[in-house]
Order: sequence, then structure tokens, then C-alpha cells
Amino acid sequence: MAKVRDYSKLAHDILREVGGEDNLVSINRCATRLRLVLKEIPEHAVEHVKQLPGVITVVLGAGQFQVVIGTHVGDVFQTLTGMVDASLMANAESPKQGILDSVISAMAAIFAPIIYVLAAAGILQGGLILAKLAFPSFTTTGAFGILNFISWTPFTFLPVFIGFTAAKHFKCNPFIAVFCCCALINPEWAKMAAQIASGSNISFAGLPLAKTVYNASVLPPIFLVWALSYVERFACRILPDVVTALFSPLICVVIMVPLTLVIIGPVTTDAAGWIAHGYNWLYDLFPPLAAAVIGGVWQIIVIFGVHWGITPVVLANFQVYGHDSFQAFQTIAVIGQMAAAFACAIRSKNTELKTTGFSAGVTGIFGITEPAIYGVTLRLKKPFICGCIGGSIGAIVTSLFGSYYYIYAGLPGILTMVNAISSENPSSFIGEVAGAAVCIIVTFILVFWVGFDDPIEDNATDEAKNGSASDASDASPVLGATQEGATLLSPVAGEFIPLEKVNDEIFSQKMLGDGIAIIPSTGVIQAPYDAEISSVIESQHAVGLTLANGAELLIHIGLDTVNLNGQHFQAVVKEGQKVKAGDDLILFEIDDVLAAGYDITTPILVINNDQYKVALLEHDETIALGQPILHIAC
Repeated sequence: MAKVRDYSKLAHDILREVGGEDNLVSINRCATRLRLVLKEIPEHAVEHVKQLPGVITVVLGAGQFQVVIGTHVGDVFQTLTGMVDASLMANAESPKQGILDSVISAMAAIFAPIIYVLAAAGILQGGLILAKLAFPSFTTTGAFGILNFISWTPFTFLPVFIGFTAAKHFKCNPFIAVFCCCALINPEWAKMAAQIASGSNISFAGLPLAKTVYNASVLPPIFLVWALSYVERFACRILPDVVTALFSPLICVVIMVPLTLVIIGPVTTDAAGWIAHGYNWLYDLFPPLAAAVIGGVWQIIVIFGVHWGITPVVLANFQVYGHDSFQAFQTIAVIGQMAAAFACAIRSKNTELKTTGFSAGVTGIFGITEPAIYGVTLRLKKPFICGCIGGSIGAIVTSLFGSYYYIYAGLPGILTMVNAISSENPSSFIGEVAGAAVCIIVTFILVFWVGFDDPIEDNATDEAKNGSASDASDASPVLGATQEGATLLSPVAGEFIPLEKVNDEIFSQKMLGDGIAIIPSTGVIQAPYDAEISSVIESQHAVGLTLANGAELLIHIGLDTVNLNGQHFQAVVKEGQKVKAGDDLILFEIDDVLAAGYDITTPILVINNDQYKVALLEHDETIALGQPILHIAC
């Protein structure tokens, strides 16, 4: 299947807009996001990256510049990492972050690269659970035994996975980190720990060793590698270059492994236990309240990209208790947005929204909700709230059955509900299914009842779909005004301002016509529709267009900018020229116009609005280039 976008080009465009490789501190990715740590965020970088084809949105959170791309993030990440010099990033000084931002950033960098491995293992474990229920004798076969130990392998050796990814984040040698973490799960240490547990006293250099074992542990390897990054830098600084490669690993492992077994391991293991106890104490106070909060708020947390911060809590629950309630409710929250996307697709009459909704809904089945959130539900606002309400109510129902997850789910969703199956708690799976069903039903009812502003579709959309453009994602819109109307696209990116608030009564009182105003963030004005240029003002700060249905448009850059006599403006079209939606009309220097003391608020008007119905489409305060903004109907 051919790719619908040039993701290699997208990687180059993103790197350019964020200031090039000299401005990069680190590059990571998760299931749907490119996570960049920048020395500084260039002005207008957020707006410019949002406008790139293939980018869903940009989120600033956890000290990161997060580019939400969707399931093709791996293509962009692979290209981007091949473009930059890793040594430059290794030596780059990270910007100062708050403690919370630093923790969340670390969790994302450590767990995002391995989440699909853990998810695959969890799905295999879920499949084996179903196989045992359907065919009890299957558990006695060699096939079951092999598949079973395969499914547990990533969790048994989790410290090794963590050691490798943590080394990249803390900028130390990943092979030394893996060496140290492998020592923690060496079977010989397990034997020694068992002897200590049975009453034997074993010490290292006079310091007593604890009985802690580290298979499937989370915090001990993270803190080991964090401390290792300082020890390694110290070793490299004091050792002669000729022996550094040999003796640096030796010094590191001889210091870090015993230090972890004596201090770091027991302390962080106890801390993980207290974290798990703390969450479960809060949960036990009133389970429905905890469920309602997690089911209703989780997807809001996802929006800001800080959801990785909960991972140690969840894994600590599995390590200490063997089960976890958080993921049981998290699953219902995911199902809420999945259902909302499907409901929008079914209810909408817009072909593009239907396609996007169904596609995002299918992605949600696999536990990835960013395409549903940014592509459908949050964009339409009300469906997102409906999904959160459905998730909250569904999670409450789940809590009433005492449901838990007994197997870790890398990407919780409708496919991982089998992780709630337990022979010791039969009602657990029933509650998960009941909560999911209630969530889906409530979400669908709310979306259909509350509704949303369905984007108006032009007749020409069908024509474009049937072959007028070979690649709809990259091509400019093919639009032709009809008697039924036309939907105008934003000719410039920037901040929305109601026409009534424009600081010029000629525009605010709609003396010249009805429409919208935008405070531009870029210096390019593009055609909002297929049209003919009817006029280009001599001072080049305004342009008139006529659509095929006779609607006459005026795009006026700034207030009183006629006094600049064309300085800082360059019209790239001429009167009588035919243009397509997305064609450049005028280029101008924003900073120079502002420095000259002029307001750059740009009205976009339908000047013969007495002959048409002009409707403002729903949008956020920030408007992207090419975003639908007005509908003109005869």
C-alpha cells in the first residue's frame, strides 16, 4: 500500500521549523507522538509545525515539544534520527525543568520505546487465557509452555529493557547499563536473596544485603542508571584516554551493582511498594469515585502528553499485588473516545469526517486514542466531553464488580479486556465487559443527543474524491463554488478575532461586508477558494477575489496599512488571474509592519453579503492555514 504522505519530507520540515539539529537536545517517540526536547522553542514554531501535512497537532508538555502524528510516527522518527548527529545531542545541555516535568519526561523516554513489546506480551497472555478457558487440556502441551514463557519474558527481563532506554535518556553507555541490570536478575543473586530470606546473613564489604529480587522491577533499574550516568562521567574524567574504554565499564559495574543491592534497590523497591499502597488506599476509600475520576479524566491527561507518569504506579501494583485497578478503569476511558469517534462517523454527513472517524475509531480499538481525540472528538469539542462522561459512568459500573487487570496491558483498550479474567475473581471480567458496554451506549446516546457542528461539505468534494487529485492528503483543495454554496478556507494562520472587535468601525460595523478577522502568525496570504483575482490594491496590502457563483471577497492585511505605500508587501498575483485554493496571493513581513506601528489584524470579507448567507464555522481561537472558516450560501 502506498503511503499517503511523504513522511521523510515531513521529518525535514519539522527539523527546519524547530530550529535545526543545533537546537535539539533529544529525540524520542511514543505510540503517536514525536517527543523533542529543544534548547529553546523558536517563535511561531508551534503554529508552523501544526500546519505541516501529516501533523495532527502540537502539544507543549513535560518540557517537551510533542508533535502528534499518529501511527506513522515511527516513519518520521526513523528519518529524523538519521538526519541528526547523535554526538551533538549527547553533548547538548538540557533546558532546566521542574521536578514534575523531569519525572514525566523521563518516564516517557524510558517506557515509550518498549511499550509495544509489553503490549504484544500482554496480548499473548490474554490469548492464552482464552485458550485455557476454551481448551483446558491445552495447558498440558509443550506449545502452551513455550508460548507462556515467551509471554512473560519482557516482564521477567524488564530491568534490562529499562536499563537500555534509561541509558539513552540519562546519556550514559547503554551496554554498561545493560551489564549492571543483567547482574540484578542473575539467577545466582536470586539464590543468595533466597538464603537471606531464610535467615542467612550475607554482606558486601561489611554492609548487609537485602533479600530483594529484581525481576519485573521498575524503579531500581531506573535509579541505578541515573546514578550510573554520574559514575561513568566521573570515571571517564579521571581515567587516561588509553584505558578508559576498558576500565570505565569495570569501575561502573563494581560500584553500581553492589550499591544497588545494598541501598538503591531496597530503598526504591520499598518506595514502589509505598506508591502502590498509597494508590490502593485511596482507591479502597471509595472505589466508584476513583473509577469516575480515572474514567473521566484520563483522556484529558493524554491530551497534555503527561500520561506516562502513571506507569510506575501501575507496574508497582502488578509487582506488589499481582493485579491493578487503574488499567481496568483506564481501558473504559479509552473505549469512551473510541465510541465517540465511531458515533461521529455514523452521525456525520461529511464524507471526510466519516472517513476520519471510522479510521480513528479503529485505531482506538488497539488502545491508541490520539487520532480520535485530535482528529475528531476534541476538534468537534462536544463529542470529546461525551466520551469522557461515557468513560466515567462506564468505569463506575466496572468498579461495582470489583474488577482488576491481572496482566499488564501496554496499550489498554477493548482488545485487552481479557486481562481482567481471573478464576479467583470471576466477576472481574463481567464488570469490565459491563462497564465497556455502558460506556459505549452512553457515549453514543450523548453524541447523537447533544450533537456537534457537522462540517459542511461542498459538492466538489465528491468530484475530488473520484480522481481529480491523486493524493488528497498532499494536494491543494479542489473547490468550485456552486449555487448551494462554498466553504472558505483560512487564507492565513493566526488568532481569531470577531469582526465586531476589529479596531476600525468600517470593518467592525460591517460597512464593507460580513466575514471574519484573523491576527496573522505567518506572512503569507493564500487563496481561500478557487477564484478569479478581481483586484489588487496598488499598495499591495489587499486583494479582491470573485468566486464562480458571484460571491466577491476582500482580504485586507492590517489596519491603515495603505499608508505604507506597498512597503513590506509583495503581491504575487495580478488582476484577472485564475487561482486555486491554497495558491499564494500576497507575501508580507509581519515584524516590519508591526515595527512600523501598524495593527496587522486581517479581515476576510464577503463584500456582497446582501446576496448571500454568510455563516461562521466553529473553530478554536487559533486558526490553522487552510482550516474551514466561513460558509457562503445563496
